Amino acid sequence: MKSGAGDHSSASYRVTTLERRPTITLEAIVELLSVALDKPDDLNVIVGQSHFIKTVEDLHEALAGTSPHLRFGLAVCESSGPRLVRRSGNDDELVDLAVRNALAVGAGHSFVVFLRDGFPLNVLNQVKGVPEVCRVYAATANPVEVIVAQTEQGRAILGVVDGGSPLGVETDTDVAERKQLLRAIGYKL
Repeated sequence: MKSGAGDHSSASYRVTTLERRPTITLEAIVELLSVALDKPDDLNVIVGQSHFIKTVEDLHEALAGTSPHLRFGLAVCESSGPRLVRRSGNDDELVDLAVRNALAVGAGHSFVVFLRDGFPLNVLNQVKGVPEVCRVYAATANPVEVIVAQTEQGRAILGVVDGGSPLGVETDTDVAERKQLLRAIGYKL
């Protein structure tokens, strides 16, 4: 069956560039999914992409070194070999939550970190400084939806929806309240 113009939902293409080069068949079948993270309101979450099995240990060390009070759980999805969800942390509840969410997203080399008694602002540079970390998609206390592409090979994170869309533009009163809040919580003098 040939696809009509603009219909690429199940198109198959044959590409031949030179006589001596092999023929390549491209399948354009991708399913898009929105995976809402199961995140209690009082927790922060970091979602990212890494590239190596030792990510779980290196992220654990980076997080543990930021504060003795930080509670965290993390899960990293392997993308080859046994393709396990590797896990670690210092809070069993948060480790279990990270594992459940990593399995729901199911994208190879993705990771999920849940934080309690600390904020992404306090750990984000350490997380991004882990050599295996390729990208951080979200670091937030907001509800998060992960946009996932599903192919025959596996899943990939395309991006995230972090919280809601803007409802307006801040007024002078809003600016004053923002500045007051930052000083009240100790992030500005």
